[in-house]
Amino acid sequence: MSKVIKPERVFNGSWSSLWIDDEEMAEATAVEAKLSLEKTEVNQTGTLAKGYKVTGTDGKGSIKMNKISSFFIKKIAGNIQEGKTTVCQIRSKIADPDAVGAEDILLTGVTFDEVELINWEAKKLLEENIPFSFTGFEVLESVDHSTAIA
Repeated sequence: MSKVIKPERVFNGSWSSLWIDDEEMAEATAVEAKLSLEKTEVNQTGTLAKGYKVTGTDGKGSIKMNKISSFFIKKIAGNIQEGKTTVCQIRSKIADPDAVGAEDILLTGVTFDEVELINWEAKKLLEENIPFSFTGFEVLESVDHSTAIA
């Protein structure tokens, strides 16, 4: 017999929170972070299939926020003018009360790829989309698949 999930256990992003360093970003509306695997082809005998070995990683992501302050201009632009790199941490936690447990991820070695200095349009609510790169991550809390399905 096939297992069926309980629909209420599907995570709802509305129960998420985001921190940049120790500052909670209540204006965040979306975040995405992916770790791409860089692979090198491995030549081998006895098979026609290509083999691959992971030889590196590339962490990229973006934050979408309602524009309520000059947070990123202040955090990044001053350092850029001084020739410095802004390095920080991003922490994302989703803790939907209907789901079984929470997922909490810490990204380290975060550097921002750009800073939006001006972007507005009449009669439009302002948002910011901030792309970033990261070098490390830590899973602080996770949900076991078998627990979530049961």
